[in-house]
Amino acid sequence: MVNVVYAVLAALIGLGILIVIHEFGHFLLAKKTGVGVLTFSIGFGPKLLSRKVGETEYALSAFPLGGYVKMVGEDPEEEVQTSDVARSFSHQGLVKRAAIVAAGPVFNLLLAVVVFIWIFVAYGVPVLTTRVGGVEPNSPAARAGVQKGDRIAAVDGQEVKKWEELSGKIKGSEGRTLQVRVERENRQIELAIQPVQREGRNVFGEKQETWAIGIASEVAIEKSDPVLAVGQAFYKTGEYSVLTLVALFKMVKGEVSPKNLGGPILIAQMAGQQAREGVGSFFFFVAVLSVNLGVLNLLPIPVLDGGHLLFFALEWILGRPIKLRHRERAQQVGVFVLILIMIYAFYNDIARFFEG
Repeated sequence: MVNVVYAVLAALIGLGILIVIHEFGHFLLAKKTGVGVLTFSIGFGPKLLSRKVGETEYALSAFPLGGYVKMVGEDPEEEVQTSDVARSFSHQGLVKRAAIVAAGPVFNLLLAVVVFIWIFVAYGVPVLTTRVGGVEPNSPAARAGVQKGDRIAAVDGQEVKKWEELSGKIKGSEGRTLQVRVERENRQIELAIQPVQREGRNVFGEKQETWAIGIASEVAIEKSDPVLAVGQAFYKTGEYSVLTLVALFKMVKGEVSPKNLGGPILIAQMAGQQAREGVGSFFFFVAVLSVNLGVLNLLPIPVLDGGHLLFFALEWILGRPIKLRHRERAQQVGVFVLILIMIYAFYNDIARFFEG
């Protein structure tokens, strides 16, 4: 019971951070562009707590899986008083409206960058080295004489300093015997190792044949200075963004099982697990979730921010706004699709819970 409460609290904190940052992006850009904001709510449904400051009501609502910012004149069909026309969202130029809508997911991506910078500087990042952390019995490496603690310095006369370089040479060998130089207790030893083909899985869980020699890398923790950490954080955010899109594309094509979809229960379980492993692990998980939220919100699906941006793009192409009835129908379809996805994700959560 304690673990369940811990997991729920961790999930609420993590999701709460993502929602606040997302809605704050919309809120800030609206304010900066002169658009009036009537409500800033974390959560949907009945308001549990609220306070009005100026014209804006700040609220905490009953259902925490989301939030919203209500702006003056947000609906083009809404009647706006003459004095509020200049502050009305629908009366702003196309660029301003697009910027306000895009700000939510962009702020999620920026949050991930900031969190990654902090983690890389304060905690460091696990790095796979060319030092051997383990050797499989009866593997090509074991038969050639590789030992735990050896550092692989070169392959076929070419120096390797990173695990990615070593792994790339092994996988690209096509089974050809490799001349490997290892460093052991200040000695250099030349070994001949012939990789073998075996079945593995990639990051998406897909089976694939690969060449291996039967060694595991020793993991080192490297801390970055603040300047390098900025570049690394942007790279890591871009990497996870691409992974999110590729995984979604593969899922649509049927190459990756939709059973990988997770809902609130899976998020709570993972948040609880990461929180128990430490603050750094928890916020790394939050950063990855923030990337997912930002990228998925930019998809051109009605109801999502990307759907609104799609309507703005069509408005720019056609030279006029999309008719309200067309937008409403598209949004109804979008809501229906999202509900189906949420139901399926929740079903997966329940199935995993009982399987576990």
